[in-house]
Amino acid sequence: MNLFKGLNPSQIEAASHIDGAMLILAGAGSGKTKTITTRLAYLIKEVGIPASNTLTLTFTNKAASVMRTRALALINSYSNPLLCTFHKFGLMFLRMHIEKLNRKNDFIVIDSDDAKKILKEIADDSKENISTILHFISTCKNIAKNSNEILKDLETIENSDKTYAKYYQKYQDYLLKYNFVDFDDLLLLPYQILENDLEFAKTQSNIYQYITVDEYQDTNTLQYKILKKLCTSHENICVVGDDDQSIYGWRGAKIENILNFQNQFDNVKLVKLEQNYRSVGSILNAANILIEHNKKRLGKTLVCTKDHGEEINIFYSDDEKKESDIICKKIKELLNNNTPSNEIAVLFRVNALSRAIEEAFMREKIAYKLLSGMRFYERLEIKDLIAYLRFLANTEDDFSLKRIINRPKRGIGESSIKKFEEYAKKEKISLFEALCNPNLISSKKTNREIQKFINIIHELLECQNLKQLIEQFEEKIKLKDFYKEQIDAEDRVANISEFYANLNDKIKQDENLKLNDFLNEISLLSDQDGLDSDCIYIMSVHASKGLEFDHVFIIGLEEGFFPVDNSDIEEERRLAYVAITRAKKQLHLSVSSSRFYRGSRTKLFPSRFLEESRLSKSKSSYFTSQKNTSNYKKGDLVKHKIFGIGRITSVIKNGKEERLKINFGGIERTILSSFVEGVI
Repeated sequence: MNLFKGLNPSQIEAASHIDGAMLILAGAGSGKTKTITTRLAYLIKEVGIPASNTLTLTFTNKAASVMRTRALALINSYSNPLLCTFHKFGLMFLRMHIEKLNRKNDFIVIDSDDAKKILKEIADDSKENISTILHFISTCKNIAKNSNEILKDLETIENSDKTYAKYYQKYQDYLLKYNFVDFDDLLLLPYQILENDLEFAKTQSNIYQYITVDEYQDTNTLQYKILKKLCTSHENICVVGDDDQSIYGWRGAKIENILNFQNQFDNVKLVKLEQNYRSVGSILNAANILIEHNKKRLGKTLVCTKDHGEEINIFYSDDEKKESDIICKKIKELLNNNTPSNEIAVLFRVNALSRAIEEAFMREKIAYKLLSGMRFYERLEIKDLIAYLRFLANTEDDFSLKRIINRPKRGIGESSIKKFEEYAKKEKISLFEALCNPNLISSKKTNREIQKFINIIHELLECQNLKQLIEQFEEKIKLKDFYKEQIDAEDRVANISEFYANLNDKIKQDENLKLNDFLNEISLLSDQDGLDSDCIYIMSVHASKGLEFDHVFIIGLEEGFFPVDNSDIEEERRLAYVAITRAKKQLHLSVSSSRFYRGSRTKLFPSRFLEESRLSKSKSSYFTSQKNTSNYKKGDLVKHKIFGIGRITSVIKNGKEERLKINFGGIERTILSSFVEGVI
């Protein structure tokens, strides 16, 4: 049928599947999006499944938007299937059903910065690292464990985890008090609702009769448990993923979810999409050869549908400055040959490596964007604006009130705020209600400022809709005037203007837009949502997942930087596989013989991934400026930067390098030859 026109046999097999579980093992660039959207259109348009009975889940807003556009174009009707990220689904689910947890649906979603501030307030007398506590809490939530369960699990032991569990409980109590939910709660709370009520889970399963999950290799324990609950009354679940691109183990993703899928559901249909429509042959060959070194995989081989293309470039340099100069020169050549700048990307495994590249780009006046940098909504001035709007949405939000009460400055000191907090706690009222009691503070000036603030808030609360609120907000709060006097004033004021413009645009699209809905949408945005600039992109390999560029430069291909020391080598190899397969036309790899890192210059060796992908060259061709280190013999005096001067007692050939046994003052050590220099 016309719907399947342009699909290959494997894609048609997957797209035409209806009932029962199916695993689509989709290699990089194999047209999985086209397959997913075609199957969704097939179910709705040809089979007659109501769009409301389908659910398609992705991991990024960008992917969801692309899929929705393609699916609707194929359906060509007024059908509106639910196609969104896991967290957007969780948000919508909680809006409709959070009352089952005895909570109101006007909750506010907080981000990680807010979560850290809350924990600092809770643990103000603790020497524990706040980020470590937050990571512990997030890990617990993503294995579907609430604070009570964790405390019970740990009740017989005394260690830091038990302390963290107590902070988890206090943190959750804080969120409950102000009706906050954090990012992890968007999944944990829906699971708790489904877990607590089997009949309700069956009802939801009957609503979502055909479930599709993209990037299944990135799901964690909690997401798997939610999916199992949504399959209570059926097993019509189609998961699409690539075990070779599972790179988020550090944040809880379980590669076992995709590896074990065929054992977790009955009669699973397996379809492999192996034809690659993205990259030229030279790139695919390297990717295929590299990933074959992994043992923990289902197994597939990408088949090229393009020509062999240009060979992979490997740049060798003495240090990061020379590396950056080489890359800048190559990029200028590409730009001069009319390569669009947004088709060029520089990838790195370790974030610190971006510094030298950024400095070189600025020096050479090459426009770029650091994708993994600070997000727009995490900027100080924007966080202040959001805190105001959160407080206006809920005047019992003490957390947001404490942030804004002196933005702009009102001269309300910490001691005064503490008195109001103590009074609020004693009277069991909100901090805002406590502010309305003028008898607590003796300073007339402070009381006048507080009263002005209270009057402004009441005036804004009287606005009839969001449009009216935004029209009056800046006039009454004067946040722009405040930031005109701060560092980077021009940028900060411009950011505030952009925020207003964006919100006004959303109001034009939906006149009935609610403030809470807008605030919660903000919390779901990701780095890739801003990927539309006309510039070169610099990003971590993790941030590049799901993207593709004509020209990709991968820097830092040295042992210790890629792969990172003491890491899961199979996940590091999958990361390299992801990085390589981002490139469509040409791949450029960069190796440096040394880097300045963590306060000192470190001598480096090429990444094993170069040899594993059969791209490596002989030792002499790696670093042309490196001195020959193969002339040492027994009895030579050598100097080591840590152990000092020693005498070689034996020389052992070790592939491309020598292992030297050296006597340092009576202590014999085995050292690689490149780590010492001769003493004349």
